[in-house]
Amino acid sequence: MILSAQDSPILFQFDLGATLKKALGGGLSGAAAMVLQVLTLMPLRTIMNYQYRYGTTMTQATKTLYADGGWTRYYQGLTAALVQGPVARFGDTAANAGILALLKGNKYMRNWPALAQTIFASLAAAAFRMILTPIDTVKTTMQTDGKAGLTILRSRIKRYGIGTMWYGAFATAAATFVGHYPWFATYNGLDEALPQPNTLVEKLLRQAFIGFCASVVSDSVSNSLRVVKTYRQVHETRIGY
Repeated sequence: MILSAQDSPILFQFDLGATLKKALGGGLSGAAAMVLQVLTLMPLRTIMNYQYRYGTTMTQATKTLYADGGWTRYYQGLTAALVQGPVARFGDTAANAGILALLKGNKYMRNWPALAQTIFASLAAAAFRMILTPIDTVKTTMQTDGKAGLTILRSRIKRYGIGTMWYGAFATAAATFVGHYPWFATYNGLDEALPQPNTLVEKLLRQAFIGFCASVVSDSVSNSLRVVKTYRQVHETRIGY
C-alpha cells in the first residue's frame, strides 16, 4: 500500500489520552492482583528459584528450605517481592493495555493482527523489567540463599561495583519478552476468539480459562531463560552467560 502525503501524518496520530487511561486502569488492576499472588504463592516461587539456582528436585528443595528456617524461610525476600511483583505486573499490564489502546487509536495500525500488536507491548514490558532488575536481584538472592543473600550482594558490590545489581538484566528482558509475548498473544487471541459472556459466572470462568492457557504457554516457553537469569543473578561471583 502506498501512502499519500495527506495520509502519512495520520499514520503517526494516536489518542494519547485514551492510551494513558487504558494503561493506568490495566496497570493498577494487575498490580493489585499481584499483591495477592505474592502473599499466597511466594513459597512456591521460593522453591522454584531455589531449584533454578541449585538444580535440585522439588521435594529436595522444599525439605532443604524448611530445614533452613521453617515456614518463614519460604518468605525470605518478601519485602522486595511486594515491591517488585506489583510494580513489574503494573508495567506488564499497562504496557499491554496501553500499547493496544495506542495502536487501536491509529487509523492504520488498529487493523494489525493481535499477534503483531502484542510484539510492541512485549518490548515495552521487557525494557521496564530491566529497570527493576536490582529489586528482583535482592528478592531472588534472598529466596535462594536466605539471610546470607544480602551478605552475598554486599560482597559482590564491594568487588565488582553497583552494576552487579543488574547481573541477569539482559536475560530478564529476554525471559520477559519470551514469556510476555506468548502470554498476551494467547490471552488477546483467545479474548477475541471466544464468545463474550452473559453472566458474572461465565465472565469469571472465561477469564480464568484464558489466563490459565496463557500462563501454561508462557511458562513453558520462557522457563529455560529464567534458569539462566537466576543462576547469573544470584551467583556469589561474576559469571557470564
